[in-house]
Amino acid sequence: MTALHITGNDEADRLLTDDPLALLIGMLLDQQIAMETAFAGPAKIRSRLASFDAATIADADPESFVELFRETPAVHRFPGSMAARVQELCRTVVDEWDGDASAIWTSGSPTGAEVLERLKALPGFGDQKARIFLALLGKQRGLEATGWREAAGAYGEDGSYRSVADIVDADSLTRVRETKRAAKAAARKN
Repeated sequence: MTALHITGNDEADRLLTDDPLALLIGMLLDQQIAMETAFAGPAKIRSRLASFDAATIADADPESFVELFRETPAVHRFPGSMAARVQELCRTVVDEWDGDASAIWTSGSPTGAEVLERLKALPGFGDQKARIFLALLGKQRGLEATGWREAAGAYGEDGSYRSVADIVDADSLTRVRETKRAAKAAARKN
């Protein structure tokens, strides 16, 4: 596995590289804000909590956790709803995966299709987000589940520059942004 380069911040990227829960939370936060801001969110949470693990986050006082999201710089532009989603996700990781986020994609040697279904069952993970995360696991985190590319759909294609799964440096970030801009422009035309 190679080091991730998503946020432009070495400390935040190191946390994403080293901690599967951080990567999962970053993916959850990746909506309606810049990708780099979303994936830097776990580092902000870690710096504001006594401990960064699924149980600590799940069991945190909800009001205090929202305030943690509001601190400057904010974790997300929608602190209330996203703080609740992060806690719900962490509660699922604790209750269903014994607090180990990586078990979602490693426990029982699942196929790519099985990993996709596990991801889609998580709070805040719809089909598209689950496919993108599956592609990220396969392309950059060493996931070797049979059929992961097929399960990830277009996000699993080599050289596609469609999502965070394809970002390895500043150039690839620019290419992903261009692809997203083109897709939005095409959607507006229709």
